Amino acid sequence: MEQSRYRGTTLILEIIGVLLALVFLVPFYFLVSNAFKKYGDILLDSAALPNPWTVDNFTRAWDIMSFPASFMNSLIITVTTIIGLAVISSMAAYRMVRHSSKYNNLLFAVFVAAMVIPFQSIMIPLITVAANLNLTNSLSGLWFAYMGFGSSMTIFLYHGFVKSIPLEIEESATVDGCSPYGVFWRIVFPLLKPMTVTIIILNSLWVWNDFLLPDLMLGEGQRTIPLSTYAFFGQYTKQWDLALAGLVMGVLPILIFFLMLQRHIIEGITAGSVKG
Repeated sequence: MEQSRYRGTTLILEIIGVLLALVFLVPFYFLVSNAFKKYGDILLDSAALPNPWTVDNFTRAWDIMSFPASFMNSLIITVTTIIGLAVISSMAAYRMVRHSSKYNNLLFAVFVAAMVIPFQSIMIPLITVAANLNLTNSLSGLWFAYMGFGSSMTIFLYHGFVKSIPLEIEESATVDGCSPYGVFWRIVFPLLKPMTVTIIILNSLWVWNDFLLPDLMLGEGQRTIPLSTYAFFGQYTKQWDLALAGLVMGVLPILIFFLMLQRHIIEGITAGSVKG
């Protein structure tokens, strides 16, 4: 009786899960299906399948967006940001955990508190400071901004994971003659792989899809993919056919990257939540 009841409850939960998944997939259906339609067909019936299917939207969007240049800008800023955050934040978190002091604890509390500050409340002072330091209209300036905004969450995640690494492993490496930097890079950092993959995924999704910060920091000739897609929306015109095609091309690389590494997210978060 209990086994039958359990199976029935599980079946109901699975059905609910499938229905919720379908609800979340509906926007992707509209995005992909309308990307292959002509503009008039989108206005006529946006829920119908394309008839006929056309790829003209993609070729035109590719040229208007200067997609190769926009793609390289997004790729450069995303890759350099996640590498910088992974290296610097892991070292900072390791130092705070293994060399606990009032100063380090206070510094960690400041990083955690910074996570709750909304970007909109500091974006004007940020742009003012960036302009005074000549960091606007450049990918390097945007990189510095992303490093500042992403370090809080990254350090917080690494901080919890480092606690799960047994201290005896590091002590054994020190006895064998390993330097402090050698202990970190040869022993500790490889053990941080689950959390590192999680951080790479989360920060990649954030940086790749971000619109507001690049819009404030970059000039006309340095547009990322979200900024290039916005070019299809003007004051009096909205080119939905080209915009949707551009969105598909922009989302596809990061979607493939996410699907390849998504299994590491739960592993990394759960492993860092329990001290071993």
